[in-house]
Amino acid sequence: MNLVQLGASDLRVTPICLGTMTFGEQVGQADAHAILDRALARGINFLDTAEMYSVPARAETFGATETILGHWFRKTPGARGKVVLATKVAGPSRGMPWIREGAGMTAADIVASCEGSLRRLQTDVIDLYQIHWPERNVPMFGSLYYEPAKERTQTSIHEQLEAFQKLVRQGKVRHIGLSNETPYGVHEFVRLAEQHGLPRVATVQNVYCLVSRALENGLDETMHRLNVSLLAYSPLAFGLLTGKYDEAGIDGPGTPREARIGRFESVRKQRWGRPEALEAARRYNALARRHGLTPTRMALAWCYTKWQVASTIIGVRTLAQLDEDLDAWGTTLPPELLAEIDAIRWNLRDPAN
Repeated sequence: MNLVQLGASDLRVTPICLGTMTFGEQVGQADAHAILDRALARGINFLDTAEMYSVPARAETFGATETILGHWFRKTPGARGKVVLATKVAGPSRGMPWIREGAGMTAADIVASCEGSLRRLQTDVIDLYQIHWPERNVPMFGSLYYEPAKERTQTSIHEQLEAFQKLVRQGKVRHIGLSNETPYGVHEFVRLAEQHGLPRVATVQNVYCLVSRALENGLDETMHRLNVSLLAYSPLAFGLLTGKYDEAGIDGPGTPREARIGRFESVRKQRWGRPEALEAARRYNALARRHGLTPTRMALAWCYTKWQVASTIIGVRTLAQLDEDLDAWGTTLPPELLAEIDAIRWNLRDPAN
């Protein structure tokens, strides 16, 4: 696969990125290192993690994923130089006091979080440092409506950019990005960076999959016009688009309990656990089978080939899952199948937004 450039940065990455949030909870260190070895051997040069991982977030596993990656870099000669490494600073606490004191995300918090990530990752520099979710009050992770009355901003976007500038000047960060952002947020980060000579965001990491396509309702135009690249996460909708829940549902006697939705009640309470999301996934999965494809291959091929996407972030528990996801690369979906996909969306909209 050809490398793609992220925004206006000099970062060039594979169009598939290995996400690592399962490492440290569902995947132990030995298996995680085997997955990383296989991904590297198959040509993947892009890794994504976060200070709050693994997921579901718990005080006991805070930083575990970055630590596992750091151990892999240390034991694998030359690995760090072969990959573009992305991680994230957590936004305001959202009920996770073990990340930092207070409910905000100050400039000092950004610097301290970066230094903690560098230690755990056992590296001198982060190639792409992202804000995991906005410091502002915005609808995200399944919320639908912006509510001005809930605004509790403590640190302006300008101050956040100044903190990133400090890290870039110190050589600890090469480029910056956002995650779970809105069109307004992307515009403001770019506008202020250009106005004040501060680091310009290269990427936005947002959910994008068959059952969650809200990005196409305005954010995609914003990113295209501002030359900011999309890193699409959850292309398989936490497993809904693999077909594994089609028969048993997400919380029945036959539900696969080794998978995230089946294993973690907290996940079932989120957007992926909505009955409407499962119903839509079943429709897409049945469509894939009618066209001679596995649900996984169709869902990934759809994401891999969308013009909006620079790189798709995949998350796996096993080597078999990794190979299946990588083998889907190069699959072309015919126009009639794409039309049927859009027809389902027209009827069911985006139940996991």
